[in-house]
Amino acid sequence: MALRELPFRTAAAFCRDARPAIRVAEPLFRRNASSEAAREVESASSLEVPPPSEDLVKDFDPVARSRLRRRGKKELPPSRYAPLDPLPPPQSDPSSRLFQPGPFSLPRLEQTYQSTIASDLLTLTYQHYPPGYRAPKTEQRLRQWTGDSPYYKNRPLRPPRGKGEVLRLLNEPRTFRNIPKITKVTLHSMVPEAQENSANMHVAGMILQAITNVRAETHKARHNVVGWGLRQGRYVSVTSTMEREDAHDFLAKLVDVVLPKIKEWKGVPGSSGDGHGNMSFGLTPDQVALFPEIEVNYDAYPPKMIPGCHITIVTDATSNKEARLLLQAIGLPFYGKLND
Repeated sequence: MALRELPFRTAAAFCRDARPAIRVAEPLFRRNASSEAAREVESASSLEVPPPSEDLVKDFDPVARSRLRRRGKKELPPSRYAPLDPLPPPQSDPSSRLFQPGPFSLPRLEQTYQSTIASDLLTLTYQHYPPGYRAPKTEQRLRQWTGDSPYYKNRPLRPPRGKGEVLRLLNEPRTFRNIPKITKVTLHSMVPEAQENSANMHVAGMILQAITNVRAETHKARHNVVGWGLRQGRYVSVTSTMEREDAHDFLAKLVDVVLPKIKEWKGVPGSSGDGHGNMSFGLTPDQVALFPEIEVNYDAYPPKMIPGCHITIVTDATSNKEARLLLQAIGLPFYGKLND
């Protein structure tokens, strides 16, 4: 056994004794390039570069070069037009702050719009133009300043004369790219009783938030209105704005659940509309209480504090007729004289 362990002990002793010597010799065999690099850096200096020739100095004239560029109408290099700060990414880019993923599943109303309503609207409002057709030029709809007064120069054009004349949106040729669609829905509730009792404002905010699935925003009165009992600086109204899925879910619930429960409801007045594709109508407190979110938990809201509301449906249509056609396809009826 002793003879077998002798080689191992000898090797261990040699390594133990030779280890300090190896550590001392390591710097001698290590390659150190710092001295050579320092020599190269010290030898190279900006002062050793020869100055430009006198001909180049005399010929350097930036003013004359800019004049020649103006005469030849040559544009500046592309690098001169680059903005100082990079433009923000588009909203569809995941790196944008405004990016919203989805939709992962479309609401039933949105699916119906894409599969049926959009194609029907395109068929009903399509206008065929033969090849070679040129649309007539639209005349200037704003009035110019006429006269010799110096105050008329470089002034913007004047709007139409009179209060009743409003500039309507221009109707573009209907294609599959500009089919009218719903962009957002706004619910607004006026609660003047909240000036005396803030509980009315809390109840109105909770009801709008339960109905729309969007947090309600409160608004203050801007002026004192004696006829309406408004005082400046007091909270008097709440608003909820819905977009995308929330807007389609609300409209589907309104058309399929709430409106059929209203007794003797004629529909939306035909005079509704601002001429730019937006429709508005109102619901009384009794009609607001018919929403399923309110009926399920009716005891949580005092009946006398349930407010009415105004519903504004915003579309990208360019006229009341197109917006009304879209809402009729969704299921909203209209009555009375139509305001086109």
